Amino acid sequence: MPKKYHIPIKTAMPRFHPIGKFTTVEFREECAGSCKKCVKKQCVYGIFKENFLHMSAMDEPEYLYTCQSCFRCIQECTRGIFSRAINPDYRTLGDDYWRAEIIHRLWYQAHMGLIPVSGAGYRGPFVASGFDSMWTDMSEIVRPTRDGIHGREYISTCFELSRRVTPLKFNADLSMASDVPPILELPIPVLFRLPQDLVSNQSLLISAAGAARVTGTLLFIQPEDYTKDLTPFAASLIPSLTGENFKDHSDLIRQSRAVELAYAPGIEKRFGAIRTFQPELVIIVSLPLDAQSAEIALQMARTDVDTLLFYADDHGNELNTDKPRFLKEMIRRVHLNLVENSVRQKINLVFSGGIAMAEHVAKAIICGADGVTVDNILLLALECRLCHRCRKGLPCPVTLDEGIDTEWGRQRIVNLIGAWHSQLIELMGAMGIREARRLRGEVGRSMWFEDLEKENFGPIFGERKVSGLG
Repeated sequence: MPKKYHIPIKTAMPRFHPIGKFTTVEFREECAGSCKKCVKKQCVYGIFKENFLHMSAMDEPEYLYTCQSCFRCIQECTRGIFSRAINPDYRTLGDDYWRAEIIHRLWYQAHMGLIPVSGAGYRGPFVASGFDSMWTDMSEIVRPTRDGIHGREYISTCFELSRRVTPLKFNADLSMASDVPPILELPIPVLFRLPQDLVSNQSLLISAAGAARVTGTLLFIQPEDYTKDLTPFAASLIPSLTGENFKDHSDLIRQSRAVELAYAPGIEKRFGAIRTFQPELVIIVSLPLDAQSAEIALQMARTDVDTLLFYADDHGNELNTDKPRFLKEMIRRVHLNLVENSVRQKINLVFSGGIAMAEHVAKAIICGADGVTVDNILLLALECRLCHRCRKGLPCPVTLDEGIDTEWGRQRIVNLIGAWHSQLIELMGAMGIREARRLRGEVGRSMWFEDLEKENFGPIFGERKVSGLG
């Protein structure tokens, strides 16, 4: 059995005080000051003791970054000096998709590298739009588990970017007769790409490239952003090129294991010329996720492309339409079109846009993806607030535009991916699945609100609609 994949997490303190969800107002003049078991000392999350070293510099009220809303301090204080409210700044984070609670949890994961916990349990809606209308089957969690991050059994999260030969052919002596191309396998089904429309500089690129190397994945990069400082990370980079400019970047291609080509009709005619620079090169063709995606995917699957990368908008919505469908429906559409035409096993499908939480990775794979590309979360790991001030030419409130310490930035991203990996294998263990590739297209391991409403609850109670669904 191969050695278990491990991501080296290490606490990486925030540079700025994170915007906490809760504020605690403490009427200290009412404090007796003599309680032997003061509720501040009993807090299981240690927020009054440390508050991650920011609390000592704060004035009333105290904005608590790590508070999990268990309300123990409020309930058990013998003098009743505490009250709790929502921090008004918290409500300004992100937007209706990249919600404040998502950003907050990503900050915590980048800080600690741990799966986030919630003292008050899940406080979200039972069903909402997008991935929130999809549930995973966790029936195996009732058995005495030996799996996951603490167990003995091996759970693989590997996926390939290289093309697969099907069917395999053997000689009479059982030696391989098929010409098997080189295999590019990554240990986690997540690729990196820094968003092009937000703040970007060399320190951010070096941080992301370093994190890609540590976690064993790859980072997409524009050739104009490549400098000698990125040379040590060349094997972890995927240059984003076109059918017209690839000849201008032959040196970069020779150093890389994979290359991204923007889709254009006849792009497959360029594959031979590109592979003259690097015979073992994996070719990824990227194209927008729109109404033509499924048919283009079928056409490209019959060429020598290794992987198709589809990009939606940053909310996970279909492009080039007035009534966009969400990522999960579009993944399913592309995947099933290839299945019905018996070519799905030959190539890999990667999807980008709207991947905001670890559960989105698993749900995208269940819908039919081999892997995903993440973008905004890389900046969020570095304390970005998605305020979009950078789009307006205004200074970044956490000075990302001025550059960061690359060692710190690398560790923050590594921590976030480490937390996501832990969540992915815990979820797979609870589903009774030991390999991420086995999860691909396994919709029987999921429940969809639309189907349940149509087949079960609708005939009894009448069909309901959730915002963004139908």
